[in-house]
Amino acid sequence: MKDLSAILKQRRNDGLYRSRRIVQSAQGTVLIIDSQPVLNFCSNDYLGLANHPEIKKAFIAGAEKYGAGSGAAHLICGHSAAHHALEEELAAHSGYARALLFSTGYMANLGVAQALCGRGDRVLEDRLNHASLLDAGLLSGARLQRYQHNNANDLREKLHDVSGEKLVMTDAVFSMDGDVAPLPQLAEICQQADAWLMIDDAHGIGILGKQGRGTQQHFALNPKQIPIYMATLGKALGTAGAFIAGDDDLIEYLIQTARTYIYTTAMPAAVAEATRTSLRLVQQADDRRQQLQQLIQQFRHGAQQLGLQLLDSQTPIQPVIAGDTATATRWSQQLLERGILVTAIRPPTVAAGAARLRITFSANHSTHQVDRLLEALIQLH
Repeated sequence: MKDLSAILKQRRNDGLYRSRRIVQSAQGTVLIIDSQPVLNFCSNDYLGLANHPEIKKAFIAGAEKYGAGSGAAHLICGHSAAHHALEEELAAHSGYARALLFSTGYMANLGVAQALCGRGDRVLEDRLNHASLLDAGLLSGARLQRYQHNNANDLREKLHDVSGEKLVMTDAVFSMDGDVAPLPQLAEICQQADAWLMIDDAHGIGILGKQGRGTQQHFALNPKQIPIYMATLGKALGTAGAFIAGDDDLIEYLIQTARTYIYTTAMPAAVAEATRTSLRLVQQADDRRQQLQQLIQQFRHGAQQLGLQLLDSQTPIQPVIAGDTATATRWSQQLLERGILVTAIRPPTVAAGAARLRITFSANHSTHQVDRLLEALIQLH
């Protein structure tokens, strides 16, 4: 048996130990942790909807009508009218024929790869993909091959002469770097190679595209160019869960074969009702998206003046590169001592030597709060 105590001790010594913080307040730009207020710059609540009063009202009304739990999997008796209506609205929002709800983005990614691929097939993924996409490829039984980050030519070479089913999976907006995948080039390559292209738009939906319709809409791509679209509901939309969008045959096939859909309890119908309201607010949130972009530019301008090492991101994800794990951990702790919560991201989440502060912005942040963050970053050592 593994000596778990020794392994945990080594993780502490290496600066890789993870700890949970107990939040005593609703999500927002200010959280209460250990009975103290902290300015929150590490949430994925990009549009500030997680504590929106209209969404909370819809959630409560949904719980009154449908109860606290769904009671069963979708294919048993857990698929409510609220779930069905949300699927139809998500399909229309993303521009696809149909959509299918999953309990989490992780389960959606695993479900697609397992359903479409197996032994003798090939899954190709960007080297910086989220862990859920990488695990999806590994657990599908197909051969997993990774191509260089955002390098369409490397993908083209790796697809050459590949037989069997071919599934290309990529983040649309990369969760640790904040940059955007070259979807037009990837789509063209996949069409030429007769390969499925699936994008994970967890960090793009609600933020990019007209009315927050996503990264594929940002690039004016259609469902034939990106046949499998996945997005989560727990970031810009402020609730929980995920969905896959595609044509009728794809969605029906996933209903019949995706194990992470078939063998799990459906999300509570109250969450679906809350998300229906959230989706409407997202479509009307041009002012929030504009505010968010102004905050991002304010931060980037100030950080560059300070000489901080940023990455090429125009999204709410703004990494500040520290390099080694000890520096990133120390910086995070120094910010917390000044009342600012920013997570240190360390290997294996990012490559060795690329540890960082992952700073994220919400439309609910103020310019004063961004100034306060920049003033604290000046004092890091």
